[in-house]
Amino acid sequence: MVIESSKVLKELKQQLEGQLFTDDLMRALYATDASVYRKLPLGVAYPKTLEDLKLLINFANSHSTSLIPRTAGTSLAGQCVGEGIVVDVSKHFTKIIDLDENARTVTVQPGVVRDELNNFLKPFGLFFGPNTSTSNRCMIGGMVGNNSSGTTSIQYGVTRDKVLKMKTLLSDGSEAVFENTSKAEFFKKAKLSSLEGNIYQTIYKELHSEAVQKRITDNFPKPEIHRRNTGYAIDELLKNEVFSETSQAFNMCKLLSGSEGTLAFTTEIMLQLDPLPPKESIMVAAHFDSIENCLQSVELTMQHNLFTCEMMDKTILDCTKQNKTQAENRAFIVDDPKAILMCEVRADSFEDVEKQAEHLVKAIQDSGLSYAWPVLIGAVIEKAVELRKAGLGLLGNIIGDRKSAACIEDTAVALPDLANYIAEFTQLMKGHNQEAIYYAHAGAGELHLRPILNLKKSEDVAMFRQITTDVAHLVKKYQGSMSGEHGDGIVRAEFIPLMIGEENYQLLKRIKKVFDPQDIFNPGKIVDAYPMDQNLRYQPDRTEPEIETITDFSASLGILREAEKCNGSGDCRKLPEFGGTMCPSYRATRNEKDTTRARANALREFLTNSEKANKFDHKELKDVFDLCLSCKACASECPSSVDVASLKAEFQYQYQKANGVSLRTKLFAYNNTLNGFSSALPRMTNFFFKNSLTSSIIKNTFGIAKERSLPLISRKSLDKYIQSFDNKNIDGNSIKTVYFFNDEFTNHLDTPIGEDAIELLTRLNYNIKFVRHSESGRSFISKGLLEQAKKLANKNVAIFKDLISAETPLIGIEPSAILTFTDEYPRLADDKVAAQHIAKHSLLIEEFIQQEINLGHIKASQFTSDSKTIKFHGHCHQKALRNQLSSFTILNLPENYKVTIIPSGCCGMAGSFGYEKEHYEVSMQIGEQTLFPAVRKAPEAALISANGTSCRHQIMDGTQTEALHPITILRRALL
Repeated sequence: MVIESSKVLKELKQQLEGQLFTDDLMRALYATDASVYRKLPLGVAYPKTLEDLKLLINFANSHSTSLIPRTAGTSLAGQCVGEGIVVDVSKHFTKIIDLDENARTVTVQPGVVRDELNNFLKPFGLFFGPNTSTSNRCMIGGMVGNNSSGTTSIQYGVTRDKVLKMKTLLSDGSEAVFENTSKAEFFKKAKLSSLEGNIYQTIYKELHSEAVQKRITDNFPKPEIHRRNTGYAIDELLKNEVFSETSQAFNMCKLLSGSEGTLAFTTEIMLQLDPLPPKESIMVAAHFDSIENCLQSVELTMQHNLFTCEMMDKTILDCTKQNKTQAENRAFIVDDPKAILMCEVRADSFEDVEKQAEHLVKAIQDSGLSYAWPVLIGAVIEKAVELRKAGLGLLGNIIGDRKSAACIEDTAVALPDLANYIAEFTQLMKGHNQEAIYYAHAGAGELHLRPILNLKKSEDVAMFRQITTDVAHLVKKYQGSMSGEHGDGIVRAEFIPLMIGEENYQLLKRIKKVFDPQDIFNPGKIVDAYPMDQNLRYQPDRTEPEIETITDFSASLGILREAEKCNGSGDCRKLPEFGGTMCPSYRATRNEKDTTRARANALREFLTNSEKANKFDHKELKDVFDLCLSCKACASECPSSVDVASLKAEFQYQYQKANGVSLRTKLFAYNNTLNGFSSALPRMTNFFFKNSLTSSIIKNTFGIAKERSLPLISRKSLDKYIQSFDNKNIDGNSIKTVYFFNDEFTNHLDTPIGEDAIELLTRLNYNIKFVRHSESGRSFISKGLLEQAKKLANKNVAIFKDLISAETPLIGIEPSAILTFTDEYPRLADDKVAAQHIAKHSLLIEEFIQQEINLGHIKASQFTSDSKTIKFHGHCHQKALRNQLSSFTILNLPENYKVTIIPSGCCGMAGSFGYEKEHYEVSMQIGEQTLFPAVRKAPEAALISANGTSCRHQIMDGTQTEALHPITILRRALL
């Protein structure tokens, strides 16, 4: 049976123009989405064409398997997990097909990213209104499948309201187009001798009876709840001329929206667009000292013409304190609120929006329910919105096995019922010894409410079911919707009979049956549901794997729990146009395998399920980490702060213990030692590196890309320069003493930059102290030679522990080297107290100069008044562990220097990564996303600046432009 299955899958793979994966790695990666569920699929398909989809449908029918449609895989209810073939359309079905400005419609394929679409539409003054927290990576197909809504629904409605036309493939492989259909056309279609005809016949047969219509209306959620996804939307199918006294056309899209891919496979979608919102905006962030006061304010605030009305509770707010990116967005928060209600008003003129905001603030003040009401304008609004949007992922920051569980997080009730519903809900949760988390769309009557559970324990799994059941009964009491926007999926589908009544549920089953007789489309969702407490990510009451690591992962309670912090929210799938750095490899390949999420998921899978003594010894793990550039962006940009760079380093170390270390790996890891030897004869070395024949031999021997230039050795090492250096330039008493870290890259490859740094600081009257120290160990860490890195960490900590303080900081030039003290040393060094102390007082040289500028010790008057334009690209580790403001600030110090930060993400070189021949193409693709075009478009006289040695090399190879370190630019500007 296994051989036969393998044979037919191989045949299918050969027939597809796209790809079909049946290997253990890809199956493991697609076994989960952003929910608590896990099901190993039979395979994963990346279809390229309509014919591919038809082949897959035919295969599913012929071999009694199923197709699970998937776009970004951010679903919270388990919609994207199943045992059949996962069909990922996010790779190839990504075209914006047509825009009709006059009709305000756009036609897209299902793999178009929501924010990508709106960026395309913006120049035309149009946008697609529904807006989820995942909008920079979620896709239109998924939004239609889930009937997504988001923050804007109170003004612009939900996805179902916007879908005009859908091109689909039905379960027999036939093509069907669903759009506005007149009564006459409806009955004409019902006479067709086809599956499409049967569908129209059945819909009429099931819904035309007045008694049935009344039963539906009486049992479905209240019609004023516009965010509702309870079962199939048969209540929406009644609102047309076929079934009621109205002139509105029938449209099957109302049913397909929210059907979670269980009825048909969508290939094209036409959407109704709206004019862009009024340009002027003000947000009032009302603060409350209780959840009750916050909820009592919702009806009051909704009497104003709000564009958004969103809530965050204290649990969410506290999570943001620990996330570097979000901590910067908290400036508007006053004291320690139990809840914040974010109310946004808009208008075409600032005077108008200001008046609206004044009226809103007065109403909030007069209510006496709020203790603070900051008024946010401009960029501060964007920061507040980002803070709220990050809420879901931030919940993954809870350390340990108790996590916020998505099961009851999507309930919606009518607005007048909200306060009473939440009061009862709170009492219900107290009965389960739960303090729930409250956030999201208060203005729409929907709050995302989550219990904190340990689903590794059977008693908590039982509570998972019991809480969901109790809440379902409570929602039914208020005739609400168990799912407002996240869908039924696995977690809520079991409760649909309770929510809409058994007779209505049987009607849904008959609709599913006519659409999909063999149940090939996403089975187990909406009808005939999988049990909501089975097929979880974690086997309840399992014996927790014991995994020893050389890196200290105790802050996350071990490496496995570090990986388990990833909840699947998919922030690592955002595209370059949406800023940030994460995840550079995904941005290049657009493959799920190359996301941060995939790496965490794969590590979790194999560390949990491997039977090997060395659980890291799996080629699949080697494959999934292969394109990780260790940029560290995930440590700060991932809402759950999953540090994949540290996971990769530990994996490499453990894997190499079983499989050995390659010659090339040793070459790159020991490059400082080799550069030391080469520096004895720099001219000869550089001749061999530059000569086309000898350099080709070197590259071919060590697997280096033939297109790469090799880094040249400086004529004199910085060590030698330092030995002959004295502080003769210091005028009298120095301002401050600093210790200088002579990193391995500056020492042998970038000596002139080190000389510039020393000259700059001494001429500015700073006393520099040099001690003999070891290299940082960055190369060893990047290649997984952690025992060597640990030795260096211990040596350097011992050398500096009694020298470094707030008064005498350690400063360095190369970000990847000096920031090793702040990031890796505390997790590698034996003397953790000393390592933490040094980490606290280790600075990039730009950070030190910035501090001194702020103290008034360094002034613009000390520098030239000449004009220069500078474009700056920051190092990934600087962006992840610090920020680029220090480099920006010091480059702006000369009064006529105009500096712009290139929003470039990762440069693509990443140490040795870009040199390796198998990675060269991806490396250059990453560079071409933003960095290279920005450098090429810069004015001819502009200076390009980059503070990373790899970045400067990448810019030279990619654009033939020399990039200068900020310190070199500043030294040259000295008077």
